[in-house]
Amino acid sequence: MLARIPTAFAATYDLLIKGGRVIDPSVGLDGVRDVGIAGGRIVAVEVNLAGDATDTIDARGRIVAPGLIDIHSHAGRTKEGPPLCLQDGVTGFVDGGSGGADNIDQIAANLRAAPQIGRALVNIARTGVAPGGELHDINRANVSLAQGAIARNRDVVVGVKARLSANVAGPNDLEALRRAQEAAGPFNLPVMIHVGQNYSPMRAILPLLKRGDIVTHLYAPGANGIVDEKGSLFPDVAAARRRGIIFDFGHGVTDHFDWATVERATKQGFWPDTLSTDWNVMSRTTGVVDFPNVMSKFIMLGMPLSQVIACATVNAARVFPAFDDRGTLNVGAPADVAIMELRDGSFEFVDNYKGTRTGRQRLFPIATVLAGKRFR
Repeated sequence: MLARIPTAFAATYDLLIKGGRVIDPSVGLDGVRDVGIAGGRIVAVEVNLAGDATDTIDARGRIVAPGLIDIHSHAGRTKEGPPLCLQDGVTGFVDGGSGGADNIDQIAANLRAAPQIGRALVNIARTGVAPGGELHDINRANVSLAQGAIARNRDVVVGVKARLSANVAGPNDLEALRRAQEAAGPFNLPVMIHVGQNYSPMRAILPLLKRGDIVTHLYAPGANGIVDEKGSLFPDVAAARRRGIIFDFGHGVTDHFDWATVERATKQGFWPDTLSTDWNVMSRTTGVVDFPNVMSKFIMLGMPLSQVIACATVNAARVFPAFDDRGTLNVGAPADVAIMELRDGSFEFVDNYKGTRTGRQRLFPIATVLAGKRFR
């Protein structure tokens, strides 16, 4: 009878993640630890935690990081998107302007039904992302309609998106950005701009951005990018970062980065503030593959692993208030965890122009914990 007494008491932890290499840049931690979870929250991060657990994950030889936050995704386009990217360790994401005033409501519904926290940017073009470019007709950038879309979906909308590349906006890029700022203004929301091969130079675009706004596809090659024809970083770009503009990677598939532009910028110390994928449900068939694969490209380029993880967790969480309590394994935080394996070998990575580079390490998603429960 006495031998049965311990089983009458509740376990100390709902879930115990044992023996992983915990990398949590939010608190400067990189070491072997156990992570104890109860009630959907992180309750302990220590060496050799004592106590029973309802469920245990053996994370020896694996990386245990905060759940990944992808601030430029298109997972909200379909109901299938959020669960698919959750498999890759993505426990929070922002749909980057898939929908405008005409179609944001369905995307918002998909986000409300998502297993993880999903938020959206309203495209300043009422059509959202459209074949052939949604801003060649500037009348689609309707401020009143965009504000109405924000107001009726205020629970999930966290900003406004404007795609400014020449094949999307042509010479309308600056006016589209002005209208995006006008739409966002009354709600005190940031604007994310998609740049690359713009009609207007960065020195004309950047002054229209305010502190907290985001530039995505920062390494887009070609005319009017962040580097000049000799590969030197424009002073305006570094100045924009100093005044609080955020520069996001935004992998994507077409014209968003090539190795040469990345290397020119990073050799001058201009690394991204955040990493993102520009993900969609077909990404496994492209150079994106998954978020850990995108992160691995920056390991190959020489970014320290802790910084890579910071760009996909705590840095991303700081961009939008909706993620204020995410991107960390600090005690009390929601128990969203990405477990990954850093494998050694020979791995081929591709840019948007079929250029390849070979890396010696690659991150692979192994398991995801969402709100304290093992997802896979």
